[in-house]
Amino acid sequence: MTITEMLGQSGLLTLLGMCVVFGFIIILICCMKLLQTVVHAFKLDKEAPAAQAPAATPAAPSASAAADNGAVVAAIAAAVHDRALNS
Repeated sequence: MTITEMLGQSGLLTLLGMCVVFGFIIILICCMKLLQTVVHAFKLDKEAPAAQAPAATPAAPSASAAADNGAVVAAIAAAVHDRALNS
């Protein structure tokens, strides 16, 4: 078997493998679309959370949220400082 024959055979095998994978992906997408249609047809899907309850208005930030932000900032500052010392 010459190098040309081996390259031709390897190219054919590569194309065949790519076609198999591409075909499997197409079949997978079709099955997912079919499953979506079946779920919607039998009303098995969950309702959207926005449809169940009206959206709440954003509240003013509380004192605990400000304290949490301060703790996060302190932790980040400590990590950066520790990193600078270890470098």
